[in-house]
Amino acid sequence: MCAWNGTLMSAYTTVVVGTDGSDTSLAAVDRAATIAADAGATLVIACAYFPMDSKTVATAQDALGPEDAYEVVGSAPAEDTLQTARDRASNKGVENIDTRAVEGRPGDTLKRVVKDVNADLLVVGNVGLNTLAGRILGSVPLDVVRHAGVDVLVVHTS
Repeated sequence: MCAWNGTLMSAYTTVVVGTDGSDTSLAAVDRAATIAADAGATLVIACAYFPMDSKTVATAQDALGPEDAYEVVGSAPAEDTLQTARDRASNKGVENIDTRAVEGRPGDTLKRVVKDVNADLLVVGNVGLNTLAGRILGSVPLDVVRHAGVDVLVVHTS
């Protein structure tokens, strides 16, 4: 419990963090895990993925190259990413961890998970905020800050 202005307000009870397996997203997982462990909160780790079909594979390969496209297409890479994130969170002392591989765009899936689990904090990394693509197309951190409907912590990861 945290004291504020003579009244008590409860600590966060459900923290959501998104990861794509990158070093920067895992830094956000570490921060979210520390917060969840300190608060005794549930940590929900989400990883977005795109369905495995020929169109999605071709689009991912065009955008990312064939070496990296496999990391975002299909649920198997997402499950591997979630296991890595779960292990890191557990090492930070989080006792209640839920992982979710969710089909869809990262910002949309994070907002959906926040709503589904009735989270009171969303943690994301800052990657994309200052990129040209982020300024033109919008970044995940900017999108969720505007539309998540809960407190959002943007972790400086770059």
